[in-house]
Amino acid sequence: MTPEHSGRATPRWTREHASKIERTDETVVPIIYPPREDAAPEINGWDTWFLRERDGSIATVGGWRVIFSLTAPADLLPGKRHDVAEIRYFYSRDGETWFDGGPVFEGGTRGSRQWAGSALLDDDGRLYVFYTASGRAGEAEITYEQRLAVGSGGSVVADDDGVRIEGPFAHGVLLEPDGERYEREEQSRGMIYTFRDPWFFEDPRSGKTYLLFEANTPIPEGAGACGDPVWEEFNGSVGIAHSPTGDPTDWELCDPLLEGICVNQELERPHVVVRNGFYYLFVSSHDHTFAPGLEGPDGLYGFVADSLRGEYRPLNGSGLVLTNPANAPYQAYSWVAFSHREELLVSGFFNYYDLGGLTLDDVATLSPDEQRAKFGGTLAPTVRVALSGDRTRITGTLSHGRIPLESEELPDLPEERLAHREETRRGY
Repeated sequence: MTPEHSGRATPRWTREHASKIERTDETVVPIIYPPREDAAPEINGWDTWFLRERDGSIATVGGWRVIFSLTAPADLLPGKRHDVAEIRYFYSRDGETWFDGGPVFEGGTRGSRQWAGSALLDDDGRLYVFYTASGRAGEAEITYEQRLAVGSGGSVVADDDGVRIEGPFAHGVLLEPDGERYEREEQSRGMIYTFRDPWFFEDPRSGKTYLLFEANTPIPEGAGACGDPVWEEFNGSVGIAHSPTGDPTDWELCDPLLEGICVNQELERPHVVVRNGFYYLFVSSHDHTFAPGLEGPDGLYGFVADSLRGEYRPLNGSGLVLTNPANAPYQAYSWVAFSHREELLVSGFFNYYDLGGLTLDDVATLSPDEQRAKFGGTLAPTVRVALSGDRTRITGTLSHGRIPLESEELPDLPEERLAHREETRRGY
């Protein structure tokens, strides 16, 4: 048995931790309003990630930054967008004004559509776009099978006019659940089955290469894993695979990094930020995926350990890092944290807004035009977060979709913090 499969007990996010979740000034972001301009008004975009180097830093190609987003036509009902999702790329010189480069792939992908992932510009210039292959190509009816896949071998070409992503890409399925560490779809007893969101990570301490992903831990019915059998259906986990060769297409499943058994069913888009010798693990999750008896809002949740495989403990005692105001609970989602100098920045997408107290279930009862009008479908303002040990606090926001480089100075924090408090109070 190798160290990667040590049989050790997986760290847990417990019900005791989650029972402490609450909105505070330190965790609530401001009210969001629509941006003045949209890079691609004919499409809706949501889950977004950056083109990164092996060390995790944001890549630049010819002075351009590149991001990837799940997209769907804007005239489609927002609730149907995952059924046709495809990955597009956008590029920017200033990290604020983004231009649409079009779809990343021209065909040949695994699955009937693509869900979230990550992107690596390797040292040799090869591009690897990791994604979730949802369903099967050519299926007559939509299914929700999920596998971790990659399109490899493409390149990023830049000139004064912009960026082009060029193929050909070789597509392949990297990993499927094993039914022991990670639940297969036929084992699922709960809500939405998950095996998705591959995120490339090279550990700066060990130099080893990993792929994180969202999964579920198999819990046999009647196993007595929780105080209430219903809680067993809430079995989210953060999975991890190791590449013994460092090859981004060569992976072996390992024991999970973190489990939310009895707590939460979906620990979405896991990713790690290393700062000051600590490993910060972040996930996004929804209010409706918490087990009965727990109340957690749509938010970014975080955990900290002394090493990648360490004993993760929840940030702020509960895990909650940031969330939406109570009067706009679904205005943003799917956050990605990244370092900038001495602080943490968090990017997300502009979700449903101006709901006037409606739930997401209520949105489905609105007319098609009203549903489309209430969906943001673009990048949200970037959130600034102060991070110290196992504590965080929101200090302000930047403009919609702002992705600064490490070298760029940001506005002083005191005025931003005052603006944050005022906007949070205003509401719709």
